[in-house]
Amino acid sequence: MKKIYSFLFAATLGISSVSFAQQDPQFTQFMFCKQAYNPAVVGTNGSICFDALYRQQWVNFPGAPKTGLFGFNMNAGNFGVGLTILNDQIGFQNTLMARVAGAYHIHIGNTGILSIGVDAGIYQTKINGTYVPPQTLNDPSIPNNNNPYGPSTGNLNKMTPDIGGGIYYTIPNKLYVGISTTHLGGQDVASPSTTPSGMIYAGAKLDYNVARHYYLMAGYTFNLRNGEDALQPNVLVKTDAASTQVDINLTYMYKKMIGLGVSYRLQDAIAPMLVYKAPFGLRVAYSYDVTTSKIKGYSAGTHEISIGFCLKPKDAVKKQAHWNTRYFAE
Repeated sequence: MKKIYSFLFAATLGISSVSFAQQDPQFTQFMFCKQAYNPAVVGTNGSICFDALYRQQWVNFPGAPKTGLFGFNMNAGNFGVGLTILNDQIGFQNTLMARVAGAYHIHIGNTGILSIGVDAGIYQTKINGTYVPPQTLNDPSIPNNNNPYGPSTGNLNKMTPDIGGGIYYTIPNKLYVGISTTHLGGQDVASPSTTPSGMIYAGAKLDYNVARHYYLMAGYTFNLRNGEDALQPNVLVKTDAASTQVDINLTYMYKKMIGLGVSYRLQDAIAPMLVYKAPFGLRVAYSYDVTTSKIKGYSAGTHEISIGFCLKPKDAVKKQAHWNTRYFAE
């Protein structure tokens, strides 16, 4: 157990001065939270939508990731607006992302929509230096540890602006394809090197490099049995230029209400998924990741559940007036 804690701590903080990049949180049900990856998605389905998702990764693994997401988006004519709030906790590290999105829609043909979007907000990361008991007391490389040589570096709690953008094309209920990037600024979040009084910290100086991420997503709906059922393949490719992750999903929707699907994340997990869509716009989905990587000996898999609700505004009734020649004046 002590080795596992030490590994998690060293992998994130290291010793003395370290710079590192952290991948954005991953979701098995990525097809239900597309706006978290691409701001151009907002408003493209013409409805007012709310989404919530919770993921508990690697059950029974100490310090394993726990991720929560809330999303809102709506259509406003040729524009879409939205909000995404994401909280990700990995052991002693907690990351909060909150972004407001806006998109401009260009209608192509009778059904196609080309959307260009941007989002902006905050990226906040916190590191709790007391989460892992050090094996060696008074280690100056661990934040907030007792340090006989000077003041503690304290916990890392920093915030920075966050900007992203994307392009998205969709024929609603038929196909979608998009490309996007997050963390365009490639920010550097660092702890202070001196105390408020100007005294130099004797401990570690922590640097957190927010890596730019790139996403490619696509999906298609094949209508079956005269449109009663549907087969939906989805794919998401994510990279930060250092490592690449590919998620592939295939879902069969019976009467477009009850779905059974399976996802595969290359070299990581296979995930069966259940979906229920109610006629009034409610969607509930559950997936379970069966870990296939080397960590499977320490993990009892991953649980993920999502809830979504979309309300489609009713089209305004156009008032019409007609002249009746019977009442024309002579």
